[in-house]
This record gives sequence, C-alpha cells and structure tokens, in this order.
Amino acid sequence: MKKYLALLFIISIFSLGATSNTKAQRLKLLGGNTLNGAMNGVVLGGATMALKNSDDFKPVRIGLGAGTLYGIGVGIYDISQIDAGQQFYISGTFNDGVNSSIIVLLDTFYGAAAGAVIASSVSLIIQEPIVDALQYGSGIGAWAGFGFGIFDSFVLAKGPNYSAQSSLSQSAVNGLLTYSNASQSVNIGMLSPKLITQKKVTGRTVQLDYHTAVDLVQLKVQL
Repeated sequence: MKKYLALLFIISIFSLGATSNTKAQRLKLLGGNTLNGAMNGVVLGGATMALKNSDDFKPVRIGLGAGTLYGIGVGIYDISQIDAGQQFYISGTFNDGVNSSIIVLLDTFYGAAAGAVIASSVSLIIQEPIVDALQYGSGIGAWAGFGFGIFDSFVLAKGPNYSAQSSLSQSAVNGLLTYSNASQSVNIGMLSPKLITQKKVTGRTVQLDYHTAVDLVQLKVQL
C-alpha cells in the first residue's frame, strides 16, 4: 500500500509539469504557501515547547496540522488576488517573496533570533543562566515575529506587484518553496522534482531508464 501511495505522490508531482502555465502557477502558489504554513506551525510548536519547558511534542503536532491548514488558506487567498497568468510578487518590511506566507515565516525566524539575542544579552547583564535566556527568548521572539509577520504580510506589504513580473530573474531556481530578494541576486528553491533519463547501449540494443529525483535545496547567488 505504501508503494502505491508513494507512486501516486510522484505521479501527482510530475503531473504539474504537464498542466498549463496558468494552472501550474496557481498550484505552485498553493503548494508554496502550504509548505511555508506547515513549517511555520512546526516552528511555533517548538516555541511553545520552549516556553512551557516541556519535552511533550504535542504542540509541534498541533502546529504542523494547524500550520498546513493556515498555509492552504493563505494559498487560496493569494490565488484570488491575481488574474490568470500573472506572477505573484509581494514586498514586505524586511523581505520580498513570491507568496504571502514566506513573509510571515521569515519574520518568525527573525523574531526568534532577535529574542534569543536580546534575552541572552540581558542574562549576561543580570548574571542569569544564558541557556534559559536563549530558550525563553527565542520562544517569545518566535511568537512576536509571527504576529508582526501577519501584520506585515497582509497590511504593510506592497503587492501583489504585477510590474515586478517583467523584472524577475531568468535564472530563478525551481521548487515548490522559493524565495528571492528584491534585486533577484539571491534565489533559494526547495523540493524541486525532476526526471532523470539514462541511456544504456548494449550491442544493438538501446535502453532508456527513467529515474525520479527531488532536489532538496537550490541556491543561486549573483555577485
């Protein structure tokens, strides 16, 4: 049964390439938001564990489920904001992205990092254990960053910026989850499916073998 499910998943992923460009853009927008939402939920679940000082992974499980649903909802919202065939591009306070949820996710990371730095700095001044400061500081910062990210993405951000469609870099990476900065000098792609063809020649026989693969991370930097 697991083999059939895995085969069905692979077929569904590669079928994206066979759809029209308009449908592919919408599916990519929905898929990217879903992955971002799931990741955001896991991060917030971990932050909740840190604040509770608990080893119970229940918040992470809840975060994964809730985050996935949140990502699907944001994906549907993003699709409704653009016309068929248009490129979605949004510019937030600190980041730019090709979907709304990436702004929230990155702000969550920034909040966790800022909380950890601030809390550890205070702990050094008042001579408290730095490990506890990092734990609680990053937990509080993650939730604060998530809250700001929601406000940033849906209130402060500019977009969808249709005029940016023509300025998108031709060397952009592929993947269900992508990120590009405003100047397109940094492009990051995750989970990019591909089909590998290998030719074997034995005597008078030519054999073509097909293998599926997934690029976990693609990074392109233009200097």
